Formats: sequence, C-alpha cells, structure tokens
Amino acid sequence: MDLQDGIETSESRFAAYVEALASALGHADRVAPLKAYCTGLLLPGDRKSVEPMAARVEPGRVQAAHQSLHHFVAKADWSDDAVLDAVRAQVLPALERQAPIRAWIVADTGFPKKGKHSVGVARQYCGQLGKQDNCQVAVSLSVATEQASLPVAYQLYLPESWANDRGRREKAGVPEDVIFQTKPAIALTQIRAALDSGVSPGVVLADAGYGNDTAIRTELTEMGMTYVVGVQASIGLWPPGTQPLPPKPWSGRGRPPSLARRQPGHAPVSAKELAQVLPEDAWHRITWREGTKAPLASRFAAVRVRPAHRDYWRSTPRAEEWFLIEWPDGEVEPTKYWLSTLPEDTELTDLVDQAKLRWRIERDYQELKQEIGSMRVCGAGRNGVCRRH
Repeated sequence: MDLQDGIETSESRFAAYVEALASALGHADRVAPLKAYCTGLLLPGDRKSVEPMAARVEPGRVQAAHQSLHHFVAKADWSDDAVLDAVRAQVLPALERQAPIRAWIVADTGFPKKGKHSVGVARQYCGQLGKQDNCQVAVSLSVATEQASLPVAYQLYLPESWANDRGRREKAGVPEDVIFQTKPAIALTQIRAALDSGVSPGVVLADAGYGNDTAIRTELTEMGMTYVVGVQASIGLWPPGTQPLPPKPWSGRGRPPSLARRQPGHAPVSAKELAQVLPEDAWHRITWREGTKAPLASRFAAVRVRPAHRDYWRSTPRAEEWFLIEWPDGEVEPTKYWLSTLPEDTELTDLVDQAKLRWRIERDYQELKQEIGSMRVCGAGRNGVCRRH
C-alpha cells in the first residue's frame, strides 16, 4: 500500500466512523457540525476549544463555523449517552478482536477552572494538579485490554453545593433529574448499566477514593464482579487467621445475642499496622511491565484478610480476600494498599499485574489531554462539559 492509498483508507474509515456516530444524533442537520468537530479534534494545534478549531476547519468562515460548533456542543438537543453508546458499538468489537477485556477501570479526572459559573465547579481535589483547587470532576468507566482502553460511561460529578442551588442549576441548564450522588454511587450506576448492556466483564480496578468505600466493594461482590481496588492505610482489617468473636452465649433470657464481637486483645488493625509486622520473607520483588527507560519493579506482599468495617453490626464475619501491599526499597513505610477478591490461588505476580493495569487509564487520559485536547472545557453549561470530554 502506498502513501496515497493509506490516506484514502484512513479518510474512508474516518468518514464511516463519523457516519455511525451521526445515527445517534437524532437530526440530519447535526451531521455536518459533528464531522467538523471530530476533524478539529484530530487536526494539529495546541488549543482544541471551539474557536481555534473552527479557524482550522473552516478558515474562510471562522465566525459562522464557531457559532455552529458551539451550538452543536453546548446547546443542541442530542444525547451524549447515545453517542457514547455508538462509539462503544464501533470500537469495542475492534478492541476485542485484538485481545480480551481484562479490566473495567473506574476513575475520575479533574479539570482546573477559574470562576464559579461552570457547572459543577468547586474547590475539590484535582488529580491534574495533585491538590485541592477550583475544578470540575467527572467519573468515568473504561474497559481495558492489554493494549488499549475505551470509555463506556462518563458523568460529571455535581457537588452538593451545586445540587442544592436551584439558581445555579437553572442558569447552567442542569436537568431536574440530576441529583447529588457520591462518586462511588456514580461508578456503581455506570457498572450496572455496562453489565445490562452486555459489555464483556473484567476485573474492576479503582483507586482508594472508591476502594475504601465498603458499600462499593459489597455491591461489586453481589453483582458477581471481581475487583482489585486501592484502600487507605487506615482501613481496618482482621489479620490472617483471625476474625470477630462469635455472639455471646445466650443467657436464656431476652433475645439471643446475634452480633459478632471484639474485645481487648482481639480486634482488627489498620492496613499500615498489618503491613509493618509482616515477616521479611513475605516480601518479594516483582516486575510488572517494561517502563520507558527500564523495567518497573518494586517490593510486594500479599496475605488473606477480612475487612473489618463495622462488622460489630453483623452476625457473621466478612469473607476473606487478598490484601496486597507495595513497599518500595528505600521507603520508610508502604506506599500503596489494595483489597482484591481474585481467587485464593492467585499468584502474587498476577495480583500485582492486575493492580498495576490501572496505569492504562492514566496514560490514556494523559494522551487525550496532550494529543486531542479532550479535557479542555468549551462551555459553562452541563452539555458542553459532558459532551466535550
């Protein structure tokens, strides 16, 4: 195939892809701005907001193209969820022809913002900046193979300060049915929808902002989903071979005791405390993938534990699961902790490999920001945010 054939093939594939997405727009007059918008994202240029994109796509009629693109993204009445479903229908089969789905990755990403009028903006943790700052945050669910990932759900997080402010909601065009949800609750909704849509299952991966939530781990297990999720150093765990005491013996009077017990000398410990008392032979150096300069490796240990969160209100202990710890050489304490419901016979190398697959979404987000600019918000309204990203 010569260069011209390659160009023509790429152009025909792009045209077919856009045509498939257009079927989800609901109106024929939205097809042209969709094609212009997708073309603008892929053309060279540092800024991928609407005005400079319009100048690159249609340099002879910049103002008209700008108005058309802005209306299409921020105002036009089409479903961003329907378009995302159309993307999934096009891309997911191609991914699965190359390799099986290994993971469902839950993540959130922040977009630094100035002012207070863009929908959902608040002072909150922004991963892009690595600190608390004024930003918007969106929760996403992506499926990942060994080679690539694909977002299958995406939702703007609406802080309580926004959800309860009718004036700001109306000004930004936030629909009445959009209510406050925690980020873990949003993630669970996305996972249920993906299951209902028949997306091939994978191991759920998430950082400690989600994994530390007992409810999300419990729900995932009830859905039949296996997980490897980050947890905080303070989470309570029953060390290997221990569990809550059974209910007190019944005295013969009143209602028989039914709740599990703790007592001095028989209580859970924090993840950090447990990691620090593991014997030296529990730790192994594991290499999980090739980095840009050298293989990525660190020290890991894994033991079977029982999560302890409020189990004094339960009649039976929680099931055992894996507790995975990373403690790099030279560090004074462990740096990362995970809980996992992978099978009991899972090898340490496989636990590490699965936990570290979450890097895929971090790298893909970074590439989107750098190459396509898809993290730059083009409008203050809800539609502009949700569709732009």
